[in-house]
Amino acid sequence: MIELQEIGELRDPIVIAAFEGWNDAGECASAVVEHLAEVWDAEVVAAIDPEDFYDFQVNRPQVVAVDGRRMIRWPTTRILLARNTPVGRDILLVRGIEPSVRWRTFAGDLLSYLLDQGAQMLIVLGGLLADVPHTRPIPVGLTSDDEDLLEGSDDIERSSYEGPTGIVGVLADEARHQHLPTLSCWAAVPHYAGGAPSPKASLALLGQLEEILDCVVDDAAISEAAQAWEHGVDQLADSDEEVADYVRQLEEAQDTADLPEASGDAIAREFERYLRRRDDGAGG
Repeated sequence: MIELQEIGELRDPIVIAAFEGWNDAGECASAVVEHLAEVWDAEVVAAIDPEDFYDFQVNRPQVVAVDGRRMIRWPTTRILLARNTPVGRDILLVRGIEPSVRWRTFAGDLLSYLLDQGAQMLIVLGGLLADVPHTRPIPVGLTSDDEDLLEGSDDIERSSYEGPTGIVGVLADEARHQHLPTLSCWAAVPHYAGGAPSPKASLALLGQLEEILDCVVDDAAISEAAQAWEHGVDQLADSDEEVADYVRQLEEAQDTADLPEASGDAIAREFERYLRRRDDGAGG
């Protein structure tokens, strides 16, 4: 770990992490962390030394110009600190690329740094390709193995997934061993429109983060991009009858599955989110 600046004691920090690669369909999760870094004026405070973890023939370094000088920017994982947040706590943002090798060491080194900074909770973001229609709200699944988190929310489930995993799964497992409460948030990206970017999935993840953190985040840029994205996929479906038929089948399946959620708690949550956003706008 390369510490780029001394940051002092933090206020009950929460960690939000996303990694480009297998865990990040449509780059929806990494886009959320980038958005939060921008709207919260986060600064890079540390980085993983890439030499031990990345294959530079797979993730090649880039030549960039900074202040008129050419330099090499190495692929790695960076930690950013956001102090100017509506959460009332400091936020550590982990923005990186899934490493090529030595995952256990990578996860251990990263967790050690975060715990040294006093991390109180880890939220990992991901995106997966799924049979969902682009015309409906993007589903976001919340899972955890932490008993307190499971008992404290009806929306969080214990994961029953078995199969291949990515670096976010390894990081979450290491956090569990280190007794750091961890929550996984995964957006389901329509597989027929799974290319990057996928701003509607990013918007869904951002909305879920607002619920978890009980705050309002400026989402204007992502919301506008999501509307343009949905319009573009609409045009794709309109031009291909097979795609259009498939989308209609997905719509019918999801509408049937969501019928029990069309009232009660689901509506109450949406109304509460609307009120928070309205009050935040009035206060600004």
